[in-house]
Amino acid sequence: MQFDLDRRRPGQSRITTPRKETDTCKIYSGVSEGMTTGTPIHVFVPNTDQRGHDYSEMSAAYRPSHADATYDMKYGVRSVQGGAICLELRFLLILTLDQIESNIVRCPDPEYAEKMIAAIDAVRECPRGLGSPVFDKLEAQLAKAAMSLPATKGFEFGSGFAGTFMTGSEHNDEFYTDEYGNIRTRTNRSGGVQGGISNGEIINMRIGFKPTSTIARKQQTVTRDKKETELIARGRHDPCVVPRAVPMVEAMVALVLVDQLMAQYAQCHLFPINPELQDAMKFPKLEPVNNLHL
Repeated sequence: MQFDLDRRRPGQSRITTPRKETDTCKIYSGVSEGMTTGTPIHVFVPNTDQRGHDYSEMSAAYRPSHADATYDMKYGVRSVQGGAICLELRFLLILTLDQIESNIVRCPDPEYAEKMIAAIDAVRECPRGLGSPVFDKLEAQLAKAAMSLPATKGFEFGSGFAGTFMTGSEHNDEFYTDEYGNIRTRTNRSGGVQGGISNGEIINMRIGFKPTSTIARKQQTVTRDKKETELIARGRHDPCVVPRAVPMVEAMVALVLVDQLMAQYAQCHLFPINPELQDAMKFPKLEPVNNLHL
């Protein structure tokens, strides 16, 4: 958990915010001796380098392209620091949740390192059959997760918008049988998903992030009582959000795939329908930890 929090913490390069946060996580409940107990997990990550007074000059007017205006319109409540708070909480929630639900990826026990690698190798390739054809299309779930991240403004899957300029014969992924008897595609313009269901190829998607909204240039805006004014934003903000967004995208994709793996196991592997074409889901047998079987 701390490993991924360190990856997205601020102040690690000149193209991110100069704020220096340790992002040290403290677990107060739900975990005992390195294992979850089934009770709610309470993770506390304090902010130690905040400067609330930097926002005082911006309290009278809405910041262009920022969330404080829409929050006020919807909820009738406006906190100048609120947008940043929501962003940070979502960052931390997704990263900590991802580590909790896939803690085998960050095994703290060195003796389990090789077994952990074997488990990862068994599930490295996305199997065929994840997703469904209507409401839970795999690419739709991935798009929803990716576009839920702060600052995302674009999402492409497979050939994306470039595919709209192709003909059917140019865009279609032709099938073949490889040397192991597996059905594959010669190209991957579908991005690893066809009809909302994974086909076993590499999942290929691209996400676009907008520029940072809070800038130190004078801008035109309005106050809450609808008076036009000028605003110069203060504070320490990321010149570019992309470096800190990478672990967030990884975490969101991991959570979606874990959800779909669980659904696939329940729908198709507990009650096999077409075992000849379904990818076998392998779950390596791990040795007990503290007399608990994994």
